[in-house]
Order: sequence, then C-alpha cells, then structure tokens
Amino acid sequence: MLDRLPYKTESPNVDTMKHTKKTYIYLSHFPVKIGFLSSAILNFFLTRTKVNKAQISILKQLSEKGIVVYANKYKSNFDFLFFYARYKQLNLPFPEIGFYYRILSWQPISRLMQSLLTNIRYFIKNFSLPNPFQNGYYREALTNGKSGFVSLIDKKGFYRRFVKAKTDPLRYLIELQKDLDRPIYIVPQIIFYSNTPRRSVPTLTDILFGSEEKPGKIKRLFTLLKNPKKAFVEICDPVNIKQFLGRDHVQSLDIEHQAFTLRRLLVQRINRHRQSIIGPVIKSRVELKENILTHNRLQQFIQKHAEETETPLPQVQKKANEYLEEIAADYSQNWIRMYDITLRIMFRLLFDGMIMDTEGLEKVQKMSPKGPLIIVPCHKSHLDYLIISWLFLHNHLPCPHIAAGKNLSFWPIGTIFRGGGAFFLRRTFKGEPLYAKVFSEYIYKILQEGFNIEFFIEGGRSRTGKLLMPKLGLLSIIMEAFKNKACEDLIFVPVFIGYDRVLEEKAYIHEIEGGQKEPESLKQVIKARKSLKARYGKVYVNYSDPISLKDYLSKNRISLETLAKEEHAELCKTLGLQFLNAINSVSVVTPHGVMAGALLNISKKRFAKSLLVSCLDTYMAHLQATNATLADTLRSDAANAFDQVLETFVTRKFIERAAGINTDESSEIGELLKIHEHKRPSLDYYKNNCIIFFIPAAFTAVSILHTDSFQFAASDLLFEYRFLQELFSSEFAFDNSKPADQMIRKTLKAFIDDGMLIPHQTLPDTYRLTSSGFRKLKFFARFLKTFYESYLIVLTFYLRYPKDSVDAKDRLKKIQSMGNRMYKQKEIDRIESLSKISFKNAITFFDSIGLNGTENTEKIDFYINRITNHINLLED
Repeated sequence: MLDRLPYKTESPNVDTMKHTKKTYIYLSHFPVKIGFLSSAILNFFLTRTKVNKAQISILKQLSEKGIVVYANKYKSNFDFLFFYARYKQLNLPFPEIGFYYRILSWQPISRLMQSLLTNIRYFIKNFSLPNPFQNGYYREALTNGKSGFVSLIDKKGFYRRFVKAKTDPLRYLIELQKDLDRPIYIVPQIIFYSNTPRRSVPTLTDILFGSEEKPGKIKRLFTLLKNPKKAFVEICDPVNIKQFLGRDHVQSLDIEHQAFTLRRLLVQRINRHRQSIIGPVIKSRVELKENILTHNRLQQFIQKHAEETETPLPQVQKKANEYLEEIAADYSQNWIRMYDITLRIMFRLLFDGMIMDTEGLEKVQKMSPKGPLIIVPCHKSHLDYLIISWLFLHNHLPCPHIAAGKNLSFWPIGTIFRGGGAFFLRRTFKGEPLYAKVFSEYIYKILQEGFNIEFFIEGGRSRTGKLLMPKLGLLSIIMEAFKNKACEDLIFVPVFIGYDRVLEEKAYIHEIEGGQKEPESLKQVIKARKSLKARYGKVYVNYSDPISLKDYLSKNRISLETLAKEEHAELCKTLGLQFLNAINSVSVVTPHGVMAGALLNISKKRFAKSLLVSCLDTYMAHLQATNATLADTLRSDAANAFDQVLETFVTRKFIERAAGINTDESSEIGELLKIHEHKRPSLDYYKNNCIIFFIPAAFTAVSILHTDSFQFAASDLLFEYRFLQELFSSEFAFDNSKPADQMIRKTLKAFIDDGMLIPHQTLPDTYRLTSSGFRKLKFFARFLKTFYESYLIVLTFYLRYPKDSVDAKDRLKKIQSMGNRMYKQKEIDRIESLSKISFKNAITFFDSIGLNGTENTEKIDFYINRITNHINLLED
C-alpha cells in the first residue's frame, strides 16, 4: 500500500523521522509558538471576526473523528494566517501545515535562520532542496494530529501541477487516505468582508482594490480596521475523502482524475455557499428585462399571440415590455441598507422583542446552497415580508424577491418595495394570456439567476387570525419553472410569523364584518404613523424543516414532465396543504390567543374570574400534553402572563370588571368579568391565532358529547369526527398523514392526563367521562360555535333563495344582511359569527357537495339539523 504514495517512501523508521524533524525546518509549517508582537498584531485584527457557533461545534467533532485539512478558493497568506490565529484563539484545530505556502514575515528570526542553514546544508549535499511530500514530513505531521491548509485556485500552483508535474496536494491527500483507516476531512472555508452581492459590472473600487470575493490587501486591511464585525467566516459542507473515494463514478477514475474531480467538487461547494450567503450576481433591471424579452421561448409565444389576435408584432412586443415593467423588481443594496436602518428603529418603537427560532434558521442556512430558497410564510401583517428580509440580512442569507400584490405598487411605496426585491402581480391572470406568459418567464429568470423567492401561500393577509386555505397560482408557476430546468432544486421553507398584537387589527375587523377594504394609498401610509405610538408586544418567528422539491419528487416517484394538467394541479394542492400543516406545526401559542379563547368560550354574559382561570388551566394542560410550542412568557410564568393580558384587554375595553353587582354575591364568587359585545370580533381574531391547536380536541369533545353517554368506545367517535372534518374542510388544513382515528386517540390520551376521562378497567378501548370532564369538554367544543353559526346563516340563505336567483356579487351582501337579522332576533348568539370570510368558506364547502339553493331542501335540512344538534350540545 505504501508504494502508491506520490513520494518515494523508504518506510522511514522512527530514527529517520526524528532525524528529519531535527534537520529540516519547513516554512510551510507555521509554528505553534510565534513572537509576542506577531501574535498581538494578529489577535488585534482578527479577534472580532465572527465564526458561527454551530460551525465551531462541527470543527471540533471533525477533529475527533479524523484529520482536518482546511481549503480556501484563492491562495492567500492572509487567509492562512487568519485561520491559524482565529482558530487557535477559539481552541479549534488550527492549520499549521500550508501546502505550497511559505510564511516568512511572521516566523521567529531564529527559525528563519535555522531553516536557511539546514536548506543550504541539504543543497550542498544533494543539489536539491528537501521535499516534505517525499520525505514523509507532511504525512507524519498530519497523522500526529496537526491540521493542514490548501488553496484550490492558484496561478503558480496550476503551472506547478500541470506543466512541471509537481505534487498536487489533493492528489497527495487522496493517496494518503488510501493508506489510512482514519478519514481525512477537507473543510472548505470562506472569509466574507461584507454580505454585499456582486454586480455584473465591477465598480472602480473593485477594479482598484479587488472584488468582495477576492479583495486586495488594502481592502482587507481597511475592512478589518474600520468595521471588523462586518467580517465573518463560513464553513461549507466538509468532504470526507474516504467517502468520496467510495463513490462509484470516482472509483473508476485514475488518481489524477480523482484529484481533478475532488478539486471541482470543493470549488463548486465554495461557489454555491458564497451565493447562498450574498446571493447571485446583481444584474441591472434593463439587462434582466432584455434577457427575458429576447428569450426564444417568450419570442415564440409573442409571435403566436400576435397571429392569433391579429395584432401587429411590434404592438404585442410593446405590451410585453409594459407588463414586465409593471412586474419586475429593481433590487438595490442601497435600498436594503435603508430598510435595515428604518426597521431597526421601527421594531424598537413597536415591539418588546423578537423571539426567533435559531435552530430552524440554521437548517435553512445548511440547505440554502442546494438551490433557491422559496420562503412560504403565513401572512398576518404587512410587516411579515419586512421581518423576513431583515432577519435574512442579519443572518447571512440573501434577501428574497417578494411576491406582492399590484395594489402595493403605488408611488412611492412601489419604488421602495421594488428596491427591496418586491415584484408585483395581479390578483387574477384571467383573460390575459400574454401577461401570464411574461410573468411566468420572469419567475423562470429569477430562479435561473439563483434568487430566493418569498410568497404567501394564503394569497393575502389573514383577516381571521387563522391560516387561510392555499392559493396555488404562483406555486404552480414556480413548479413549472422548475420543470423547465430553471434550477437544479427548489428548497421550500414554511415560516410562522406571529404577533401578540397586529397593527392592522381595526381594519381586519371592519372587513370581516362586511365593510369595504380601503385601497392602499399614500394617504393610508401617512395615517399609519399613528400606529408607531402604540406597543404591540412580541414577534415570534419559527422555521419548519426545509423541503427539497427534488428529494420530495424522488421520494414520491413523481416526474413533473409526465404529469397531466390535472395531476400537476393536484400536486400543487398537496404541496400547498403540506406547507400550511408545516406552518401550523411550528406556530407559537401566545397568552393573548389562549386568553381570548377562554373568554369567548365561557357561555355566560357575566362570569367569575375563577371560572376563567379554570378554563385557562384546562387549555394549558392540553397544550402541554400535546407538546404545543408555547410563547416564552407562557413557559416561564403562565399565570403572570395571563394577568398582564387580562389587564391589557381591560385597558383596551375588550372586557370590563362588572360593576353594580350585589357585594354579597361578589364576595362569594370573587371578581366578576364581562365582555363588551362589540369587541368580541377583536377577541375572536386573537383566539383564531391559536385555534388550530384546539381543533382536534374540539372535534373529539363534540363527538363524545354526541354519544350522549358517560361511557363510550373510541370507535364510537370516528363517524362524527370525520363528519366535522368534512364540514370544515374549507376552514382548516387537515394533515392527511394523520388519520382521524390517530388524532382521536392522541386527544383521548391528553384528556386522560387531565382527569377528564378514565379508561375502563375491563373493556378495551373504552372510557368513562368524569363529572369535571363533562364541563371541560364544553370548553373545547365551544371553539366550533362561531363556525356552526356562520354555516347555519348560509344554510338559511340557501333555504330561502333558489340557485342563481341572486347574483354572485350580491350573494355575500344578502347573507351578511340575513346574519345581522338573525343575530338581532337572537337566532344566533355570537356577533363574531357574522364573518364574511366564514361565509365564503361555507359557500365553498356547500358548493363542493352540490348544495346551493332551495332545490336542495333535503340536504339543507340535514345539515341544519346536524349543526343545530351540535350547537345544543354546547349549552350549559
């Protein structure tokens, strides 16, 4: 095995190695101890340069498993010195052996003189200089635990390897690995001096002082002196040479081509990682537009469209250009910097803090080199997209291009948003085939360039507080671009963004109750400054596990190329629901949400605080039993958090401490509370922020109550549970991977843990309901009452109006009017049931089962009876 090494090995014995170490000093070996002055200078420049904590942990683990060799892209004495000094400072394996490096200025003078004398002596004797590759010096140093450093691209190094046939360090490491059992890890490293993307046309500064990727000495020094905190280190995925050599396509290559392949792999990882941090090269808007409009695929479509519509070709091309002008972003790092300054101030004014999922973000960072990130957040506020971009900017990820509604393109907001990466789309592409094609080609191009994209799967902001059902148009276009080979992979990242309070609360309630949405305008922006005077609690940002589309398709054996149109639509629907479920799985339960739910689910108009506390305790027990993600305030001191929220709700006049009550009664039952009726819709919004965590419990509770028995089997609940899943299929995204019987059993276990149920001692899968459990079941079941009443209003409308007798545009107005009348006549109890969005969801469901007018009286009666029966179960 030894004779395969690239040097003539003489199987040096211990004495020879000792002699080698005593006789020869290589300047490519940087000593552990250097002069005090040299050490002080290096530490001064490098101490504040950031190294990711997670990556520090990776380096420690690698050094325990095998030999570590660091790699950078371009040869740089500074990089070698940096990693030597910084990693030594952090107690990490630091590089001492620099292949083809010769560090002179930082070596102790005594060592330099010693090296000179020993080299002269060797040259006189052998007429050549000692070779550390051939005499076993590098081998011994690496196998004894020292770390190496190799540069992948070097003009002299290429000439040395390719023309003069000198030893290639990568080839040497491959040969060494074949002789060792321990793995050799090559760890590609990048030093960033800023996260500014590279422009397609270099600036004068780049020409004079070097680019961001390959800065000159002056630029490096200036950055480290002026703002050392801007510099940071990133570690790419390490390459285990042992595993690399085990790959089928590598085993068939000779040693030389194995080294070529390894070098290409390492350079590719560095390039991809760099792009995942700073983003792709920024081209001008004009250049991007020209590339899109002159693309053969779009040109063919324009030609065909001109012929079909009998429109002159120049006119169609002009229209296509106008559409692209309307759509395209104008990404600018200057705007991004301005965002950063503005948002820092805004967040300090508005919020008490931001709780971010750093673990989840690290997973996103790890996946980002594999392909463009497709960020899929929930949408509760206009602040959502600002928060995502701001967090990416401060966590070494390129800010995404953001899909925004055309309603936001007004001046000056449109200009500002375009500068931050926003591109604009119309609410519908219906009847506009040319617009649809231009938009699709724009998406293709920005994915091909490598930009991240952020879009909201719900289509618009949720006015109800819960997730809306997915809108699939843009997702379908992104999937089509992937099918057309715009990129190798797409990484979907579902993101939860939550708030203790939202800025737009008042406007949302107005729209839910049937009011007209006020169009976005400069006037609205000016009025919004009033919001800066209030505080809105905390912001919560959680990341679900990234989903590789390439892996997803492979795992499910799906070929996009062979899918029919209907199958493509079904795939998009499946993915859309999966994204919603992923967002729900990382959602945060806030004290505002739980408190609002408890207040609304107590059926009495006026109630004791002790009853509220009992309801809150029940909900908290359930959330903990089901491992829900709780806000930090709930985890640390739930009672105090609820007291603070209660005070906030009193201050905001959502509730009042009931006055004018008999003092004897008050003293017996404690403090009394009362909800202001007209504030129930506001509370309903906050309740819906966390309702998804209670829906399985609500369905199970109604199913148990429907059995009308204190003893039941789990199987008795299945029919009613599935009925509720079907009835509310337009309200909630149910996870198809978790069947109804599984969700029932999980909920029953939580009910047992809270003392609501007792398993039967002899009968398997049978349970007895406790007296306290009966009361608590209603706490859960009442989460559904608002939806029951909304659906009942729609059914009443269908009972009175034949199909197509009312225009679709007027239908919602009539339903809203009917609901108001039913509320006044006390046919329904809850004012929050008069929700335009719930009415729309009910219409969607009933349409799907063919129920849409008086012609379906039998079906209408069936659902009215079932829903009325369920509502009756909720009464005290």
